[in-house]
Amino acid sequence: MTAATEFAAAALRVRRRIVAMCASPAGGHLGGSMSLVEILLVLYRDVMLVDPVRPARPDRDVLLLSKGHGAIGLYAVLAECGFLPEALVESYGLPGSRLMAHPTPGVPGIEAPTGALGHGLPLGVGVALGLRLTGSARRCFVILGDGELQEGSVWEAAMAAGGYGLDRLTAVVDRNGLQITGATESVVGLEPLAGKWESFGWRVVTADGHDATSLRGALGATTPGRPTVVLAATVKGKGLPYVENKVHSHFARLRGAQLRRAISTLDLAEPRDPS
Repeated sequence: MTAATEFAAAALRVRRRIVAMCASPAGGHLGGSMSLVEILLVLYRDVMLVDPVRPARPDRDVLLLSKGHGAIGLYAVLAECGFLPEALVESYGLPGSRLMAHPTPGVPGIEAPTGALGHGLPLGVGVALGLRLTGSARRCFVILGDGELQEGSVWEAAMAAGGYGLDRLTAVVDRNGLQITGATESVVGLEPLAGKWESFGWRVVTADGHDATSLRGALGATTPGRPTVVLAATVKGKGLPYVENKVHSHFARLRGAQLRRAISTLDLAEPRDPS
């Protein structure tokens, strides 16, 4: 199996877990979790210094999922990378489960409670400042939704990070173009988005948010004296063509025919090595 095929197989396993969690009694945020899959996989497998055996190791890199409603995507990737047992992921949405609808500490790999939109980047600024004060080479990654960028606290944090030159801080914008009430550009327009970040002193990189090679190049590098933001172009609901780019994919409680259709669609996407 080639490396590309193996990565595609891992992404498919993650999407199957997301669909299974959306079939729980609690349901889940389907679309925005599916759009995160490759971003999270590249971070955990190829970019960040992390250890599933010692998730709290003191020299680890830090990831903050500011768009906390994408938690089931994070749980699915943590399971894929060995941080969580499958049985724990399967308990999502059941009474007594440790896995909440938004990330909470106490789950291996979760650094902070998130999901109150607009709070993750300010937290990341604090982490990055702390890393600087201790002389640490660790990095902090913050994943934001594009609709979340309509929160003023994001831009206060962006201004602070640029002003302090926090080069151990990398923000990743899941730019799927949709939020719960419609297209981001029809709710509160964000463009010119790259120019906004640049005006606050950030290095801006664009990437295909579903292409591992593009993401590795964008996420791997830093620039001395400047924080980095990766604008990752993604598709909400990626992997289920009939809900891709659909507002109604934001949240789902999959049952009966809906669940069977999702499973069969993912089964048909099983990657094959080129002959």
